[in-house]
Amino acid sequence: MTAYLNDTIVLFGLFALVFLAFLFFTLRRPYRVSNSFLLLLSLLLLVPALVSLAVKEPDRLLMISLLVVLVALFLVPILLVWNGIAILKRESGSFANHLPLLLGIVIAVGEAAAVLFLVRDSFDFLSVLHRPLLFVIGATVFYGASLLLAFVLYVLILPLFSRKRAFDTVIVHGCALIRGDVVSRILANRLDLALKLYHKSGEKALLVVSGGRGHDETVSEAAAMRAYLLEKGVPKERILMEDQSHSTDENLRFSDQLLLERGGGGRIALVTSGYHVFRCLWIANKLDFRCKGFGAPVAAYYWPSAVIREFVAVYSRKRYFLVALGGYLLLVVLPIALYYLRAGGVL
Repeated sequence: MTAYLNDTIVLFGLFALVFLAFLFFTLRRPYRVSNSFLLLLSLLLLVPALVSLAVKEPDRLLMISLLVVLVALFLVPILLVWNGIAILKRESGSFANHLPLLLGIVIAVGEAAAVLFLVRDSFDFLSVLHRPLLFVIGATVFYGASLLLAFVLYVLILPLFSRKRAFDTVIVHGCALIRGDVVSRILANRLDLALKLYHKSGEKALLVVSGGRGHDETVSEAAAMRAYLLEKGVPKERILMEDQSHSTDENLRFSDQLLLERGGGGRIALVTSGYHVFRCLWIANKLDFRCKGFGAPVAAYYWPSAVIREFVAVYSRKRYFLVALGGYLLLVVLPIALYYLRAGGVL
């Protein structure tokens, strides 16, 4: 009984230690990708800690904990495929909207390869399958899925750290307009959240609407947002337009320049959709642009494809691509190389 209690205390202690580290670094530097790994690790430690409350034997504890994690992982491709079909029914058939479906299929293939790797020796008809290839496919997909899962969980939880208070400036990031000049539901949610911050600030904050004119738009996103805010009763002198940007980087850089020309923005709130907050804060840090990020809600069916695009945008940057590649070489390629070197008598 004492050993059982000790195991439980140790597991919860490890969880608490990692989770407190996650809270500390997220509050201090919310733009760090490494925070996502701390969050995922803390959740992985929480699983055996909770299982240990009901299971006393170490072997069963490990087995049940792994089973819980595996069941959760096998649900991921099912949910992605389901979401992919749902979004294609509601939205256009663009490549971006195909991402959840395609990713769900890729993860399903990787998980199937991992299962075949484990059971291959138990069935003669599977002997034709190349065991190292199965391991590489399964391990590669699980590694990539772990990076994505950590990112998704962090993007999901990050807006919860933003506290509504008085701000001197509220910047609203634009997005595509409907029929060239109509504010979309996603953009309206951003503007409504900005209005809440504006009223929280005693209606003294300056609202900066940021977004240029796309090739299929008749007005700039900034102009459409300004019209929306005017309809909601915001005085025109409290609205500043930045209508030249065509990317998140430009949204932040041009808004910063606009505010510097006016003597600075003071305490700044940055409003965008929830899935976009992390990348905005990450870019803002690179520009040395100090702000707090706030995420507006989006439709549940739209969220997965949006956050996958955010993941690709972050990990396509050279720094994070090299970090991810280094992790892959260390956790996937190196173990395989060591195994075959040892099997061949080299080690």
